[in-house]
Amino acid sequence: MTSTLPKDRPPGPRRMPLIGNAGQAGRGLLAFLTENAQTYGDVVYFEIVNEPFYQLTHPDDIESVLIERNQQFSKGRLNRELLAPVLGTGLFTSEGETWRTRRHLIQPLFHPDQIAMYGDIMTECTERLLDEWMDEKRINVHDAMKELTLEIVARSLLGVDLQQDIETIGRNLDIVLEYIDSTSNLLLPSWAPTPGNRRYRRAVTELESIVERIIDERRPEAGGDDVVSRLVAAEDEHGEPMSTRQLRDEVMTFLIAGHETTAVTLTYTLYLLATHPLIEQRLVEELTTVLDGEPPSVGEGNELSFTNQVITESMRLFPPANRIHREPVADAVISGHRIPEGATIVLPQWVVHRDSRWYPDPLAFHPERWSEEFRAALPRLAYFPFGTGPRRCIGDRFARLEATLVLATILQRYHLELPPEMSLEVEAAVTTRPKQSLWMNVWERDGYSSDAVRRSKTG
Repeated sequence: MTSTLPKDRPPGPRRMPLIGNAGQAGRGLLAFLTENAQTYGDVVYFEIVNEPFYQLTHPDDIESVLIERNQQFSKGRLNRELLAPVLGTGLFTSEGETWRTRRHLIQPLFHPDQIAMYGDIMTECTERLLDEWMDEKRINVHDAMKELTLEIVARSLLGVDLQQDIETIGRNLDIVLEYIDSTSNLLLPSWAPTPGNRRYRRAVTELESIVERIIDERRPEAGGDDVVSRLVAAEDEHGEPMSTRQLRDEVMTFLIAGHETTAVTLTYTLYLLATHPLIEQRLVEELTTVLDGEPPSVGEGNELSFTNQVITESMRLFPPANRIHREPVADAVISGHRIPEGATIVLPQWVVHRDSRWYPDPLAFHPERWSEEFRAALPRLAYFPFGTGPRRCIGDRFARLEATLVLATILQRYHLELPPEMSLEVEAAVTTRPKQSLWMNVWERDGYSSDAVRRSKTG
């Protein structure tokens, strides 16, 4: 799809003086990006406060940027400016040799054999949460999933127990994530003494104090099997250990990125199952057949084929990361359009995953669509919830296993019911988050015996 003869600037929505398209994007970014693609095609130009953006939605163009020519594109200045104050130069934001060194260091912790060791932690944490649920109790699903996935990532990847800090972490992460994706950040400098900036700085400070305590707690275990201990023991080519700031950046990255994406995936999956009872029934029947009342294990998780199709389809409709940003390090040509150095390229999973060219009945929840034949016929980058190429999410296997085991554990014990007055709206923060609290009623499934499950675990 790439031409050597650049055309004029791509088509795009009409812009207002000074603010460009900030008004349309601010009213609903996901709807804005969707309308762009439907109205103007696969390459769209828009501006936000004089910053140029190029939206790409054809899988071939996305593959060109993320895989074929990935070295010609960086994560970009916008990514650094918005995320660096909280993530610093951690794995998510770093570039070049710094990124390669950190990735090489951390990659062994996400080997399939290592991930399998986390399965029991995932199930145990979920069972402890479910023990707190009672019949007819109404829960905030997103909050519950955030607390659960935070506990799982803390115990498995960071090697610590953060139960006493979960409420503090959750509150401050919400402030940070909302701030990062606010359009006002492009209008006002971060040092301006606005209420939002002050709240954001306080939140980052509180999170940093918890991260520093995690690092101090894991220092005696340097070289262990958790991320923090491995980072503490790491040395560069000159034999120098990571600085305190470098450690802080990496731990903060895993604390934030390691739980939020799975939390929203589970939230939307539970919502979709609650609104599609026949699909939930089929999934529960699979759990009954494969698990026979036993807690799910890593091996059995691989046998839950329909459960995995449900999760795959949920991440299609509600991708946890709704868009990826890249920036050309030099002028680039995509589909015959010149994209100048320094412009921001937007690759929106939200739009691509809902494109009728690749997905018949694209807004419908059809887990069964994910047959081997369908996967084989799908363009390579028509589905990329974890990104792709060298910068593909390092924790993708961890997240998939976690979603499978947590979902199976929940649905063995409970049915979640969406109250009639409750509806779902989403917003494009760093992740695709529910716009309002999503409350659901939980009902214990007939025939479940918590004592029987505990006996099966203890032998």
